[in-house]
Amino acid sequence: MRIVDLYWLPQLAGIHQRLPENICSVDASWPDLVSVANSRLNFLQTNQLDRVLSKRGRTAGASHADVVAGTVRLAVLSSSTAEHLSAGIRVAGLRRSLAVEIYTGAYGQYMQELEDRNSGLRKFCADVVLFAFHAQHLFGELEVGLPADESGKLVESAARHIVATWRSARGLTSGQIIQQAVASSYPCLMGSNEHRLPGSGAALVDRLNERIRRLAEEEGVDVLAIDSCMARDGRDAWHDPGLWHSAKQEFSPLAGPAYGDLLMRLVAAQRGRSCKCLVLDLDNTLWGGSLGEDGLEGIQLGSGSALGEAYVAFQRYLHDLSRRGIVLAVCSKNDPVAARSAFDAHPEMVLRQADIACFVANWDDKATNLRAIAAQLGIGVDSLAFADDSPFERNLARRELPMVAVPELPEDPAYFARCIADAGYFEATRISSEDLARQDQYQNNLAREQLHAVHTDLAGYLQSLNMVLHWAPFAGVSLQRVVQLANKTNQFNLRTQRYTESQVLAIMQRADALTLQLRLIDRFGDSGIIGIVIGVLSGNTLRIDAWLMSCRVLGRRIEEATLNLIVAEARRLGATELQGEYLPTQKNGVVSDLYSRLGFSRVALREDGSSLWVLQMSDYVAIDAPIALKRSDARG
Repeated sequence: MRIVDLYWLPQLAGIHQRLPENICSVDASWPDLVSVANSRLNFLQTNQLDRVLSKRGRTAGASHADVVAGTVRLAVLSSSTAEHLSAGIRVAGLRRSLAVEIYTGAYGQYMQELEDRNSGLRKFCADVVLFAFHAQHLFGELEVGLPADESGKLVESAARHIVATWRSARGLTSGQIIQQAVASSYPCLMGSNEHRLPGSGAALVDRLNERIRRLAEEEGVDVLAIDSCMARDGRDAWHDPGLWHSAKQEFSPLAGPAYGDLLMRLVAAQRGRSCKCLVLDLDNTLWGGSLGEDGLEGIQLGSGSALGEAYVAFQRYLHDLSRRGIVLAVCSKNDPVAARSAFDAHPEMVLRQADIACFVANWDDKATNLRAIAAQLGIGVDSLAFADDSPFERNLARRELPMVAVPELPEDPAYFARCIADAGYFEATRISSEDLARQDQYQNNLAREQLHAVHTDLAGYLQSLNMVLHWAPFAGVSLQRVVQLANKTNQFNLRTQRYTESQVLAIMQRADALTLQLRLIDRFGDSGIIGIVIGVLSGNTLRIDAWLMSCRVLGRRIEEATLNLIVAEARRLGATELQGEYLPTQKNGVVSDLYSRLGFSRVALREDGSSLWVLQMSDYVAIDAPIALKRSDARG
C-alpha cells in the first residue's frame, strides 16, 4: 500500500484504461465529476477527467455558492518542469469540490516573475503560491569533501534564498504560501551513516529540509512533505531518472495524481475543508468478531493474538487522534446497551465511552445515522469521515452521502490506522490549544444537553448555565485560533470571508478596525474561543466584515449578547450606524434572517440572494440575554 497509489479511494467499477463515457462526459454534472474524482484514478484516467473538466468549463454545473467558496487560483513556481502535474492538481481539487486555476510561468523563471511588476504572475492574482525547488538548483555542483562548517554554509545559503522567495511572494498575495520539501534524488555514498559525510547530496537535503521546517514555522508558510512520502513509498515510485534527464521532470507523471492530492489537502485545510469527526463502526472495526454473536468474552481484542493486538493498535491511534482534536463518534448496528458496556467492561479496550462524543447503536441504516450524528454534533455531514470494515456499508454511505469521506479500509486491521492517516482526511496546517481541548468541550456539551432535558423551558435552561462571554481584541497569543475559526466556520458565518494569518495581522494594526474574540465559559467549563467579529469604520458607519461563531454554541443566544458588545464598542469608536451584509452559501442558511431578528433594517436585496442591512444605534436598546459580558485577557 503506497501513498502514490491513492489506495484508500475506491475503484471505479468497470474501468481499465479509460473512463466510461456515460460517467465522464462533457455533459456530466458537477456532482457526477466530483464522484468520479473520488475514485482511485491512475494518471491516464486523471488526465482524461481533467480534459473533460476543461472542455465543459471548470465550474460549469457547480452552484453559485460552490463557485464563490470553491475557486482556487494557484501559482506554481518551480525550478523544474511542473506542467505535467497540473491535471493531478486540478482533479484533486475537484475531489474536494474546488475549481483550480493554475499559473505555472516560464520554466525556471520564477525570480524574474516575482520581481517583474508586469509579469504574468502578478497579473494572475494568485491566492495560493507553491514553491518547488529541486536540490541541484539550490546547491549547484557539490564538493563531497566539504567539511561540516562549509556544508552548513551551503545549507544556510539555500535556506536564505527560499525565505527570500517567500517574502517576495508576500508582495503578490496575502493568501497561502506553500513550500515543497526538497526531494532527494542523490544516490547514497556511505549508506546508513550518510549523515557522517556532510558534503553528500543526501545529507545536505536532510539538513535543508529540517531548516525549511523551522523557518516555515517562523514565516507562516505551510510545508508540502514530499520527502516523507518518498521515504514511505520509495524514491522510484516518485522519481524517474530517465524523465529527469530528458524532460527535467522531478516527479514522474505516474505520481501526478498523488502529488496533486497531497497539495490540495493543504489548500483545503486552509479553507476549513478537512474532516472534523471520524465515525466508527464497532464489530470487525474496533475489535474482531461480532459482539452480538460472540459476546464480550469472545471478541478479539488485546494481547495474545496478532489480530487482537492490531485492533488495540488501531484504538491507540484513534485515541491519539481524539487528543489532537478530532471528534470520535460511533455508528453501529448493535444492541445499544451491550455496545456501550463493551467500552467500559472489556479490560483491553483503549477507547472508553468518555472518548466518544456521539454514540449511535441501533438497527437503522447507517446513512440515516450519519445524518443524525452530524446534527447532534452541530457540524455538516461533509465534516464526517466514516470507517467501516463492511464493503456494503461503505458503498451505501458513498451512494447516499457522497460528501462523507469513506476510506476503502484494507482487510487486515493492522493497516487500518495507516489507511486513515494516508488518506489525509484530517489534514491541518496549525494546531491550537482549542484543538487539544476539543474532546473535553464535546463532553461538556453532552452534559449541557442532559441538563437541558430536565428543564421545561429554554429560558430557564439557559439561565441555569451561568454563561459568561469573555471578550478581547485580537492578540498574538490567540492568533492561530482566530485564523482557524475564520477558515473552518461555515454555518454561523454571515459573509464566509476567509482570512490568512497575515491578513488578520494587518487588520490588527488598523486604527479604524474593530476586532473581537469571544470566549464562552459556563458552569460546565470553558468552550474556548467560539466567535470572532471584524468591523471597519467608514465615516460614522461601522461595517461588519466578519461575524462568525462556532456551531457548538448555536441556540444559546450568544448572538444577542454579541450585538450588545458590538454596539458598545462601535459607539466607543464614534460610529452611529452599523452596516451588515449577508452572503448566502450552501451552509449558512441558519443566519439568513439574523440581522432581521436583531432589529436591523434591510436596505438592499440582490439577485444572488445576498442582502445589506443597517442599524441606527441611536435607537438601540441593549437586548436582555442570559449571558454576562466580561472584558478579559486574550488567551489562546
